[in-house]
Amino acid sequence: MEQPSAARLSVAAVARRLGVAPGTLRTWDRRYGLGPTEHTSGAHRRYTPADVDRLQTMRRLTLEGVPPGEAARVALGEPLLPSSPAPALRLVRPDGSLLPVHQDRLAGRRGGPGGKVLALPGADASVRGLGRAAMALDAAAVTTILRDQVRGHGVLHTWEHVLRPVLVAVGARWADTGEGIEVEHLLSDCSAAVLRAAGENHGEGVEHRPVLLACAPDDQHALPLHALAACLAERGVTSRTLGASLPAAALCSAVKRTGPAAVFVWSQLTASADQALLESLPVTRPPTAVVVGGPGWVSEKLPAGVTLALDLPHAVALVEQSLGA
Repeated sequence: MEQPSAARLSVAAVARRLGVAPGTLRTWDRRYGLGPTEHTSGAHRRYTPADVDRLQTMRRLTLEGVPPGEAARVALGEPLLPSSPAPALRLVRPDGSLLPVHQDRLAGRRGGPGGKVLALPGADASVRGLGRAAMALDAAAVTTILRDQVRGHGVLHTWEHVLRPVLVAVGARWADTGEGIEVEHLLSDCSAAVLRAAGENHGEGVEHRPVLLACAPDDQHALPLHALAACLAERGVTSRTLGASLPAAALCSAVKRTGPAAVFVWSQLTASADQALLESLPVTRPPTAVVVGGPGWVSEKLPAGVTLALDLPHAVALVEQSLGA
């Protein structure tokens, strides 16, 4: 038998448990009937364990990219609307029975440049779910998806196979329409927070000469630095992130003061890829490995001894190599 004292939760308590806004729960109640099923006259409505179970199913499916209406029908144990034959995927009702869900309906409509859905052809459910959350400016959902991916698959997989495809799609939408800056900002802000937390969760790594990560002067795109720092932390390598738009003099000063094993400089745009900065870096003993990353750099124009990282896995390998790992 249920314990009444522990079984009833308020809207705020359920929202915290699921990682959604209270307004989201009210919307699900109003639109889909996913609200409290029991109510005592004169008292605030409270969610029972069965209510919370349904909401958890709703939350999980929407994060995986299932349209809210279909997710609600699954959560409530109702039959889905008719669709084309030959189901491509099967979902589980709360009672354990299987429901057919067709791939074309799971994916939702294709996202044109001016639509409300990102164009992510061929993307899996986790990528589509992240895209939907980003376009909805749902910071809690974006954070939850990324945190779960990092915990389950690691930083490198999350960056390469989940986050980067959505970032590229957001950038393409902005290039086509001039819209979506707010989506990119929210996605970047949530991603940076998750990546920083991932690095902190690994604590201090083995002792080694410092590794410095910085953006080129006038470059604001610090998110790749956080991704690299988190990947290194997973491997026991502690780094120091100096952030966006670091002046050349500040980076030179940091190199003089710390004698790092490696310096990584990111440049998103050609205009911020300052070759003179690389040439001005102090000479250290033992030598400092200088690695650059980002589309702003052109390998043929780099000074001698500077290596261009082609992607995040390559950057990780080059930094580890500088440490003798």
